[in-house]
Amino acid sequence: MTAPETESLRTRTRPARPSARRGQAPVVAVVALGGALGATARYAASLHWPAPPGGFPWATLWTNVVGCAVIGVFMVVVTEARAAHRLVRPFFGTGVLGGFTTFSTYAVDIQKLVDSGRPGTGLAYLAATPLAALSAVWLASTATRRGLKRRQP
Repeated sequence: MTAPETESLRTRTRPARPSARRGQAPVVAVVALGGALGATARYAASLHWPAPPGGFPWATLWTNVVGCAVIGVFMVVVTEARAAHRLVRPFFGTGVLGGFTTFSTYAVDIQKLVDSGRPGTGLAYLAATPLAALSAVWLASTATRRGLKRRQP
């Protein structure tokens, strides 16, 4: 058998696969759209509650805590309470809430606190943010599960 005949045989016996781009394009699009919405909301919060130079970044801390609490509620609802469209989790969970919470700004805020001569405050913020965020997601998901159980007959 010649090389062209072998190649022709291989292409005829291969099952057709859907394009990876076509299958993932809607997911990428909704994550991007959700991320833009979440980041815009976070930016609006930082403009509304700006931290003074060297001051404690309360807006970033509360954005992360609230965002993590909403993630806890959301994930319980979409995984345990009701079926959701396949694009809801990427849009809202990864996109909106991923764009809203901001651990990169958290890192910059720590550096700003240290650079402004407040290393103790920076260290406290370094420890408090993940502790508060993890506590928020745990408390919110636990409360949501309990609330859903109470509603069942």
